[in-house]
Amino acid sequence: MDTQTRQIMVRRAPSGAGASIDLSRSPAIRGSVVVAKFHTHPNPTAEGWEPGPSDQDRRVDERHGVPDLIRADDGIHVSGPDSRRGGLGGSEGFPA
Repeated sequence: MDTQTRQIMVRRAPSGAGASIDLSRSPAIRGSVVVAKFHTHPNPTAEGWEPGPSDQDRRVDERHGVPDLIRADDGIHVSGPDSRRGGLGGSEGFPA
């Protein structure tokens, strides 16, 4: 989000593998901060895949300090804090 205009922007991360994606590098956009991130769990629950946040999702989301929306075949799951840790202040990218 641009901290002056409050405009929300979406930036796509490089594609991941079937059961992983690296969302640790937020794009450097001057005057903007990361307020949330999202990814999918595309593997079907009918085949035994976990639709909600994995332990790895939870650890990374706590470190990043922003909400993580996860789309799966059974709906949307949320991991991480309810909002950006520390508000809109701080450095560009993830909160410190």
